[in-house]
Amino acid sequence: MKIVVLDGFMLNPGDLSWEALERIGELTVHDRTDPADVAARAAEADAVLTNKAVLTAETIARLPRLRYIGVIATGYNVVDIAAARAAGIVVTNVPGYSSASVAQLAFALLLELSMQVWPHHDAAVRQGGWTTSPDFSMKVAPLVELSGKTFGIVGMGDIGQAAARIALGFGMKVAVASRTRKPVEVGGEIEWLELPELLAASDAVSLHCPLTPDTERLIRRDTLARMKPSAYLINTSRGGLVDEQDLADALNEGRIAGCGLDVLSSEPPSPANPLLHARNCLITPHIGWATREARTRCMTTITANLEAFAGNRPINVVSN
Repeated sequence: MKIVVLDGFMLNPGDLSWEALERIGELTVHDRTDPADVAARAAEADAVLTNKAVLTAETIARLPRLRYIGVIATGYNVVDIAAARAAGIVVTNVPGYSSASVAQLAFALLLELSMQVWPHHDAAVRQGGWTTSPDFSMKVAPLVELSGKTFGIVGMGDIGQAAARIALGFGMKVAVASRTRKPVEVGGEIEWLELPELLAASDAVSLHCPLTPDTERLIRRDTLARMKPSAYLINTSRGGLVDEQDLADALNEGRIAGCGLDVLSSEPPSPANPLLHARNCLITPHIGWATREARTRCMTTITANLEAFAGNRPINVVSN
């Protein structure tokens, strides 16, 4: 079996090993692949693994030998699933590998927004503000206690459930809006709401739903208008869930208190992205999934997925 990894650097910048995949077949790993080179690099492959390199219907049609696509992520919008299915190609993904890490980052962003640790208070101390203060305590930005506040979760998959457990641990109330209301065990009570009610009730709204035609620009001017002026928005899911200009306007006009984002609609972003200069907007460069622990689980699962396919018993198959 000839295996081609189109963009392996983000999964393994050198601290993990490709050895397990090398035992399955003849492995070629590219750190990155430009869109124009995807078809040529995959031309002789029986199996292709991709993180962000896109496999369009047109590209898939140029790969008659291809029988397997392994997405090195949970989301699989980089693959034209209908075209792959029509060509008899099995597509798999990696569910759940980064749930703990992404939920952890969601709360890192929320904690920073609520306590203004850096740069506000840390910088004030380092610039001498505390050493010259007449008081033992010095506050330079508003502080917000999370206990008793409502944490609204949009999407209750593995990451949403992990975030719910953390929120409950902070003494927060948890409200959930989700396409499906399946039973979940998160160690405490949750309240199921429709999205408009959740936005109005929540002190922090955290997005954990996939990007689909139904959820694209889910957060826009009219939905932002439902949020409290004191509320925070957290997005560690997909940038396309948010209308970025509408969010920037809401921040700059004080219609919501702040936001924490790990994802943007285009990555890396254009310097013209309005959120890069918006008021009280924290942005991290899509790092929620990238802890070594999460990447190790991802590597283990993409290997297991390919082994299972090679043994004619595929697992983690994408069905739609």
